[in-house]
Amino acid sequence: MKLRSIFLAGVMGVTAVAVTPDVLLAQSLKIMNAPQADTLEVPMNRAVVVESDVPFAELSIANPGIADISTLSDRTVYILGKAPGRTTLTLLGADGRLIMNVDVAVTPDVQEFKERLRQILPGEQIEVRTANDGIVLSGTVSSIARLDRALDLARRYAGDRVSNLMTVGGTQQVMLKVRFAEMQRSVSKQLSGSIGFIDTDAIGAAGNIDAVNSFINNRSFVTEATGAMGIGFNAGGVEFGVLLEALESKGMVRTLAEPNLTALSGQEASFLAGGEYPIPVVGDEGSISIEYKPFGVQLGFIPRVVDGDVINLAITAAVSGIDTTLTVQNAGFSVNAFKRREAQTTVEMRDGESFAIAGLLQDDFTDINGQVPWLGDIPVLGALFRSADYQRAQSELVIIVTPHLVTPTRGEALALPTDRVRLPTEADLFLRGKTYSTGPAGEVARQDFTGSYGYVME
Repeated sequence: MKLRSIFLAGVMGVTAVAVTPDVLLAQSLKIMNAPQADTLEVPMNRAVVVESDVPFAELSIANPGIADISTLSDRTVYILGKAPGRTTLTLLGADGRLIMNVDVAVTPDVQEFKERLRQILPGEQIEVRTANDGIVLSGTVSSIARLDRALDLARRYAGDRVSNLMTVGGTQQVMLKVRFAEMQRSVSKQLSGSIGFIDTDAIGAAGNIDAVNSFINNRSFVTEATGAMGIGFNAGGVEFGVLLEALESKGMVRTLAEPNLTALSGQEASFLAGGEYPIPVVGDEGSISIEYKPFGVQLGFIPRVVDGDVINLAITAAVSGIDTTLTVQNAGFSVNAFKRREAQTTVEMRDGESFAIAGLLQDDFTDINGQVPWLGDIPVLGALFRSADYQRAQSELVIIVTPHLVTPTRGEALALPTDRVRLPTEADLFLRGKTYSTGPAGEVARQDFTGSYGYVME
């Protein structure tokens, strides 16, 4: 019984010791409540004078780095905004009683900013607000250039604390009309002479032995040349043959593409008229995978509507093709090389204006002369022991670009290439020999397909 009493007394003593500090703390500290004034906004680097209804004996500011204070009298306070932010101004009475807490918000000087904005960008509907030590811009501007000017001016007042909620009005979609024109011309000339002889015991020849001996044996010859002349004669038991071959070829290729692309200002659009060439690629473990390389007429552009109808255009244009004259062996496959011509540029122009990328001229020249040593240097007769090959290839690429500001339209106003084409009837096809008939644009879309249309299969 005695031990139990001692244990209970000890527990009560510990409990009393543990509770006593909290009770003493609650009795020694008291949170002072006072009316909270509305938020006082002070422009940065500007001063505001406030007056109290009751005299105060002491005042303090929570963060002197945001606002600086000084007293002008026992009722008047001078507040200077130093840096954007929020702090608290505290007023105490003569008896130490808390009079009031004032929430001070130092904001950028938007009044001066608004005046500068009206001077630099007159007529723009831009609204300026302050939020969390920064500037918020909203409204509608007429162009991206004016939007950038407004943001640049705002950053001079608020640094990086600028929020852009502005939208750009007007037409912001650009259609790019591009015309590719490429002309290729090639000329090749070949002239070769051969002489040969044959007897019953042995064969000797100089130059094109196969063609000469074919001519001697068969009195005819096979050659790739479009023009050839041969003569043969006997001298005892020996037959002689002389062969002259001449070849001249000319060719011309015209490549043309006219893509029209539409993109939003600041967005990229691309175009490809051609195909993709498979290329085998060997992996790390010897596995073979196929990669496709695009070729043909390629176009990529990024338009930016700068101001009004002024368009900034970054364009990349290329014309490529498969070069069958050059092959590479890769992983057991024969892969052709590519010919490619590319141009990249950035220009600025108005709606409807055009510029041309020209001068992409390529001129390849080859002149090969082969002959039998010493014999080919003989005057006149040396032509029978010589062959000459002349090749020249020229190509020129011209690209004409025209941007337009466009807006969407209704689908009924657009015409398709098939709108003028109608399916023939049996009478048109079998009796008149017409595979199709034409009509006004949009007629196919309005057809009800009543009557004799198409073909009957039984």
